[in-house]
Amino acid sequence: MTSDSDPVAYFITWTTYGSWLPGDQRTWVDHPRSGHGARLFDEDKRRAAYAKSLLKQHPVVLTPQQRTCIEETIRSLCEFRKWTLHAVNCRTNHVHVVVSAPDCSPEKVLNQMKAWCSRRLNEQPDGASQTRRWTRHGSTRYLNDEDSVHRAVHYTLHEQ
Repeated sequence: MTSDSDPVAYFITWTTYGSWLPGDQRTWVDHPRSGHGARLFDEDKRRAAYAKSLLKQHPVVLTPQQRTCIEETIRSLCEFRKWTLHAVNCRTNHVHVVVSAPDCSPEKVLNQMKAWCSRRLNEQPDGASQTRRWTRHGSTRYLNDEDSVHRAVHYTLHEQ
């Protein structure tokens, strides 16, 4: 059962390991552990260099075959969970998904997608080469009306 305050869908995005570091020129988000909300920061070259020095492996860049595997896996997961997949687009360093998943938090959806994709990638011939593929979390935006869903779908499919 849904209420008027339930989101219509989620716009979920996550990046590959090492591809978008704190201090990056594209801006970056800090998710404080205090729970007081995220803050957006501008480029900070020293912070970016420090973050890069902490990497335990090379940044992950997805191949065309891996990208196809990820998109197919997300479609299969949505079908299995009976979630409505509005759009999916896997790029070389990030994944966008617009999905309706009633009675499921966006964090759970995000975590399941990342886990299923990792499993499927591990089954690929070159799958064991990456010990870590994804950033720790991702972006989970609530889409509260059909117009916002249409905008997110358009962005996911046509503005990447």
